[in-house]
Amino acid sequence: MRLGSGTFAACCVVIEVLGVALFLRGFFPAPVCSFSGTEHQTESPAPEPSAGAISNWTKLPPPLFSKVVIMLIDALRDDFVFGSKGVKFMPYTTYLVEKGSSHSFVAEAKPPTVTMPRIKALMTGSLPGFIDVVRNLNSPTLLEDNVITRAKAAGKRIIFYGDETWVKLFPKHFVEYDGTTSFFVSDYTEVDDNVTRHLDKVLKRRDWDVLILHYLGLDHIGHISGPNSPLIGRKLSEMDSVLMKIHTSLLSEERETLLPNLLVLCGDHGMSEAGGHGASSVEEVNTAMILISSAFERKPGDVRRPKYIQQTDLAATLSIGLGLPIPKSSVGNLIFPVIEGKPMREQLRFLHLNTVQLSKLLQENVPSYKKEPGFEQFKVSERLHGNWVRLYLEENSSEVLSNLGSKVRRQYLDALRALSLSLSRQAAQYDVYSMAVGTVLVLEVLALLLLSGPRALSGKAELDVPLPSPAFSLLCYLLPLGLVALHVTVCTSAGGTCYLCSLPWLTAGGVMVLISTLLCAVLSALTGMFAGGKRLSKNPPQCNSRWSELDLLILLGTVGHTLSLGASSFIEEEPQTWYFLVNTLCLALCHEIYRNCFLGDDCAPQSCPHAGEDFDGVAAAPQGKSPGPDVWELDRASRHPSPLGALRGPERWMVLASPWLILTCCRLLRSLNQTGVQWAHRPDLGHWLTSSDHKAELSVLAAVSLIMIFVLVQKRCSLASKVAMAFGLLGIYCYRVAIGNLLFPWQQNNKDISKGITEARFVYVFVLGILFTGTKGLLKSQITADDFTVKTVGLWEIYSGLVLLAALLLRPHNLPVLALSLVIQTIMTQFVWRPLRHDAAEVTVMHYWFGQAFFYFQGNSNNIATVDISAGFVGLDAYVEIPAMLLTTFATYTGPVLWASHLVNFLTSEASSGSALSHACFCYALICSIPVSAYIIFVTSLRYHLFIWSVFSPKLLYEGMHLLITAAVCVFFTAMDQTNTKS
Repeated sequence: MRLGSGTFAACCVVIEVLGVALFLRGFFPAPVCSFSGTEHQTESPAPEPSAGAISNWTKLPPPLFSKVVIMLIDALRDDFVFGSKGVKFMPYTTYLVEKGSSHSFVAEAKPPTVTMPRIKALMTGSLPGFIDVVRNLNSPTLLEDNVITRAKAAGKRIIFYGDETWVKLFPKHFVEYDGTTSFFVSDYTEVDDNVTRHLDKVLKRRDWDVLILHYLGLDHIGHISGPNSPLIGRKLSEMDSVLMKIHTSLLSEERETLLPNLLVLCGDHGMSEAGGHGASSVEEVNTAMILISSAFERKPGDVRRPKYIQQTDLAATLSIGLGLPIPKSSVGNLIFPVIEGKPMREQLRFLHLNTVQLSKLLQENVPSYKKEPGFEQFKVSERLHGNWVRLYLEENSSEVLSNLGSKVRRQYLDALRALSLSLSRQAAQYDVYSMAVGTVLVLEVLALLLLSGPRALSGKAELDVPLPSPAFSLLCYLLPLGLVALHVTVCTSAGGTCYLCSLPWLTAGGVMVLISTLLCAVLSALTGMFAGGKRLSKNPPQCNSRWSELDLLILLGTVGHTLSLGASSFIEEEPQTWYFLVNTLCLALCHEIYRNCFLGDDCAPQSCPHAGEDFDGVAAAPQGKSPGPDVWELDRASRHPSPLGALRGPERWMVLASPWLILTCCRLLRSLNQTGVQWAHRPDLGHWLTSSDHKAELSVLAAVSLIMIFVLVQKRCSLASKVAMAFGLLGIYCYRVAIGNLLFPWQQNNKDISKGITEARFVYVFVLGILFTGTKGLLKSQITADDFTVKTVGLWEIYSGLVLLAALLLRPHNLPVLALSLVIQTIMTQFVWRPLRHDAAEVTVMHYWFGQAFFYFQGNSNNIATVDISAGFVGLDAYVEIPAMLLTTFATYTGPVLWASHLVNFLTSEASSGSALSHACFCYALICSIPVSAYIIFVTSLRYHLFIWSVFSPKLLYEGMHLLITAAVCVFFTAMDQTNTKS
């Protein structure tokens, strides 16, 4: 069976996407949890150890607090409270921290630092899996044992106002609630007003036990303008006023109750210097937590500095404070200062309950739990505790009892720390079987692409799909049966813990058949390659071809980048890798241009006459159509570099200067956004432009960038699209003025800030109009097949529509990135690719490299915090999941998408034969598959690495998303290839 190389590559990438998805499902596993379930709500607590004496403390201790109010401020970084901002904007909170009845802590949140996993950590005490960063978009019901479920079962009345994520996690748990959308980041006022408006009424009522408030405004301001925005101070002052209102109300109510109340002020995660979150920087993981209660009275001169704790410690503390059992999957420790003022017997009782819970969790998750230091310390502590209780019950009030009690307390605290550390190390249990099956699929696809390369890149751009020879037929029939038998064996012994085993047997069998089919195809391709090698050895071709410097650079660059993914430091600083490769590529092009200009064709590498069929790029224009000035042959067999030495005048100088112009543009772009880890904290031009003091300069730069975009894009558009592009770019400027990013020339300061809904939707109309016009031109060219220009104009208009959409979604200081991207594409097209006549494979690799570099020029990195989710809400007045996800993805991957789109335009306009697109599709699929396949192997071997969750896992998600985009690109390439074939 014969397939076009583009179609073959697209099919391979789709299968690879399935393999990566299966690997991701196995790699992001379920966290450490209790297997005893949550149904044993009446399970009796561990009795107090008494060493033979009779103790009457066999039940849960009574609650420590009458009411609990949790005030969670999203993205409350620790220095917002304990730093200079707290002193300036939160005076009441600062008073409570320094002199009031409170205990202050810096609570460390484990990555991923996004809202839903952090809520789970606060309420369950467990360490959520990294895959929760994806589930954060649509939170499922929380089935794990947690404080909210325990409180509801105990008859506690819970009221909630704020982020609707809580309502999704805990449905039917609240007697009253009002949820707000957390993803509509453009709103930072109403989203908090909708919480505060309930306070006056609910604080006067006595019909509740737990009140939870989740404020989102601070986080939204961070996403919009970063932690240094003047809006941050106003929001902190607003939160300080809310805290004072709640605290004074609780204090007045305590006069009528026997027990004190507890007010918890905390954050779910921090905020990076760019305003995002999700990664593991200090600013993102360190959050403020303050426990406020009249029970924490301090003596004069008692200075309590913020102590460091784990965010998971709150679940155990709230459980003890409410008189509830500690959640079974909690790995947190009781925050000791909360019970420090209690009698010694009560202190030891609370600590004993916590250590018993952690030891049970250790026994369920660690087979060799008896060898763990924490378990041994727990046994020693329990034995000493029993001796202390026996002495206490004998009414021995001597100093011996006091000293022994202090010793037991220290022993318990050491055991808690050791147990929690042991459980944290067991934070995940990998689904190795699903990982292995996914890895096999990915490696089989890569092997098939590599083995099919010579034929896929042949002049006809077709290949025979490798089918098993008669010698392998029996093996290929038996292989699926063997794999199915292996699957049954693994699933029988796995005990239902594998995702692949939970699939229907028909689906799992289909996966096994797919694996065996790919393996047979690989074996068949290997057999054919060896057979062809023997024939060539008998009749070796006379060939004096050699690799060019550009070919060697592409090979070494691809291999070097792939190998660099095995080191955490190189992943963190991957932007520097791509900057280096792009700069080196420019120098190689400079060398090639100068050599051809000054030394002539004699120094050009000679092509092999026998290889002409294998590397024929693109044929001439279609019959019956005269190729225009832009139509030329990308024929590697017959091509020789054009006589650049014959060029005269400005064109010659532009060709000579083009690599240096591109290098200059790249250097300017590096100064705009510092990214990575080592350089991210350094000041850059982007931070300078986005400060409120330089709004006029940003406005001028944005206007110039928009004008450049129009000039560079409109030249090949139809008149209607030119008008739409002009109005669309004008609408973008008006939108940015409306939301306060830019100024009109006649404005000194913009105080009338809105959401810019109307202006953004005005731009969307023109984006859709341009895309519709381009699509109509493509369809017309396919139906009539008589006008090559209609097709090229249609493709360019689709590209122009994507450029306009990117200009709308990118932040104003990133508009120069888009403009300079278009400048580089124009320079490369006019003065590099056309004069040097690079073949389709080389042009494809260069587009891919520049696309990757521009991904980082935008300010992206390999951690989740740099994802600009505000782009998903441009023009939306409410959270709509699918459009928000699509817009955010497009804004994040603008660089790769626009460069891939330009590649289609370039090859279609410069070479009319479909073989160029087929070659480009195959090369694009191959060059993306190599690093993805290698990275999966690296991640599997390094899955117990110290930085597996903070460095390697986010990069794995980025690679998976990039592969999905590559699949979409390859499908588009194939569709254009089929259009050319029909034409």
